[in-house]
Amino acid sequence: MFKFQTVTAAVLALGQITLPVAALGQTGAPPPTEIVPQSLPEVARNETLNLAWGVSASSSIGTTNPWVLPGYTHQEGNNLLFEPLMYFGIYKNEFIPWLADSMEYTKDDFTALEIKLNPMAKWSDGEPVTAEDVVYTFEGQKQYETLPYHAQFADLVDTISAKDEHTVEVTFTQPAPRFKFEVLTEKFDTGIPIVPKHWLEKQEDPTKAPGLAEMPHSGPYDIVAWNANQKILDLRDDWWAVEAGRVEKPAVKRVIVVNILNQPIDTVAQRLVNNEFDSSVDMRAQIIGNILQQNPDIQSWTGTESPYGYLDWWPNSLWMNDQLEPYSDVRVRKAISLAVNRDLINEVLYEGAEIATVYPFPLYPNLQTFADSPEVKAEQEKYNPGAYDVDESAKLMEEAGFTKNGDGLWEKDGKTLDATIQAFESIHGDIAPVLAEMLRQAGFDSNVNFGTDAYQNMVDGKAGLYLFGHGASLFDPFEALNLFHGRYSEAIGSSAGNNRFSRYKNPEFDAILDEIAPLGSDDPKFISGAAKALGIYWRDVIDVPVIQWLHRIPYNNHYWTNWPSATNVGMGTNGAFWAHTGMLVITGLKASGN
Repeated sequence: MFKFQTVTAAVLALGQITLPVAALGQTGAPPPTEIVPQSLPEVARNETLNLAWGVSASSSIGTTNPWVLPGYTHQEGNNLLFEPLMYFGIYKNEFIPWLADSMEYTKDDFTALEIKLNPMAKWSDGEPVTAEDVVYTFEGQKQYETLPYHAQFADLVDTISAKDEHTVEVTFTQPAPRFKFEVLTEKFDTGIPIVPKHWLEKQEDPTKAPGLAEMPHSGPYDIVAWNANQKILDLRDDWWAVEAGRVEKPAVKRVIVVNILNQPIDTVAQRLVNNEFDSSVDMRAQIIGNILQQNPDIQSWTGTESPYGYLDWWPNSLWMNDQLEPYSDVRVRKAISLAVNRDLINEVLYEGAEIATVYPFPLYPNLQTFADSPEVKAEQEKYNPGAYDVDESAKLMEEAGFTKNGDGLWEKDGKTLDATIQAFESIHGDIAPVLAEMLRQAGFDSNVNFGTDAYQNMVDGKAGLYLFGHGASLFDPFEALNLFHGRYSEAIGSSAGNNRFSRYKNPEFDAILDEIAPLGSDDPKFISGAAKALGIYWRDVIDVPVIQWLHRIPYNNHYWTNWPSATNVGMGTNGAFWAHTGMLVITGLKASGN
C-alpha cells in the first residue's frame, strides 16, 4: 500500500521531464524559499558531480524537511541529507544496515520488531542519533495524515518504545511481516528516513517547517545553494558513516543537481556528450544509443550493448476500468491481451532482449524465485497469459456480441470499442504506437493519446486503455496483488485512488489476499496462496501486462568511475541517483584522474 505521492514519484523517477504538471494533479506545495550563500568556495570540476534532473511539480525550493508534503522530495538531492534505518540492495537481495545495525522480528507471528541503532550515528549538528529520534519519527507517521506511511502506522502499529538509548521496540496490532521491508527500509522510492526529534519538536508545526539549510540531517552533504535552476550540496568532513566504517570517505566533494525540466532531451544528451553532465534522467533506447556512440567515456547499465538499462520496479500494463462496459466483460479483456504480440515487442523495441512480461511485478531475485515456483508455473500453464492469437481474440469478441464493421473494427450497438491508449510521450513514445498498431490489426479501434489529460483520464476511469506501471512489489508479490483488492475498488464516477485504475472487485481474490497477508514470504502457504491469486489475475485479465520497465541511465566516466552496472553491482542497489539509494551510488564514485 502506497500513498499517492509515492506512486507519482515513481512516475517522475522514470525521467519524463516533459510530463505535464496538471497530469499529476499535485498542487499546494509551499512557496519557494531560495538558499543563497554569502560566498561559495571554489570546487574543481573533477571533484564536482553534475547531475541532470527534471524538477518535480510538487517540490518546493528550500524544503528539506521530509515531513513537509507536498513540497519535499528525496529525488532532487535530499536523499543525500536524510538516511534510513536500512537500505536494500535489490540485486544482491540483501538488507544494508545503516542507521540501524539490526532490525529483527522478535516474535514468530511478526507482531514485534526490535531495532538496534549504530551508536556512532550522528546528526550534522553533532547530536547523536538515538532511539528517541526513531520513536519520534514513527509517532509522527502515526499522528500526521499527510505523511506517506500514516495509513500503515495507524492500521498496524500498537506501541513504539525506546528500550534504551539505541534500542527501539515496535509492537503491532496484527501480524506485519512486510513492515520491516516495505515501510522501514529505503529502496527505489519507498521507505522512510529518520528525522531529528531535537529540531522538529521545537517547530510550531513540524509538518510545515521547510527546513532550509538549518535542519540537522545525518547524510553526507550540506545544502549550500538552491534556486530554480540548480541545487548545490557540499561534502561535510564529519559524516558519521565514514568513521563507523559503513563507507570510505566520498571522493565527490560537490554535487550539483541541475534542473532540466524545460530543456529538450536532445540538449541534455548533447551536454552529456560534452562532459558537462556526469549522469542524467533515464533515456529512450535510441537516444542513449546515440550518446554511447558519440562519447566512449559514457556507459549504460549494460555497457554499450542493448538493452542499456536495468530492471526498474514499474512493470507496465494496459489497464482499463473493469467496471465500465465493455471492459467489464472478461472476454473483451482477454481478447485485448491475445492481440499483444510480446515476442514482436522484444524483437522490435529491445533487439531480442526479453523485456515483455506477463507479470504485474518486476522479476527481481526473490520475485523471480516465486515466478519459477511449481505453484506459479502450474497457474501459468493453465491460463497461458502470454498467448498471442488473433483468431482466438476474434472468437472472444464475437462471443461478447461484437462484429467487424466496414473498416475492419470491432463494433457493437453502432459503436466501436474505444481502445485509445492513454500514455506519456516522453516515456511511452516507443511502446505505445507499437501496441496501438497491434490492436488495430486485431480489429480494435486504437490510437494513442499523449495529451495533457492522459493521466486524469486514467484516474477518472474513462473509456480506453491506460499504459501505466505497478509501483508495488519488490521482494514478494503481495503488494502488487494487493493493488487489486476489492477494498480499493472505487465506484464509477469517483477517482481511482493510489493509481488503482482497474477498479477490480472479487471476493474470491480478496479472501486469498486476506489469508496470506499475515504470512512471511517464504511460508509455503503464502507461496501457494499468492500463486492462486496470480492465477486469478491471469484468468480474469485484471489488466494486460506488457513490459518490464527499464531505466536506461547514462553514466559518464570522464570525471567519475565506479558507476553501478550489470558487472559492477556494488552494494546491489539500482543505479538511479534520484532514488533513496542514490546516496550509495554517489558516495561510491571514484575520481577518474581527468
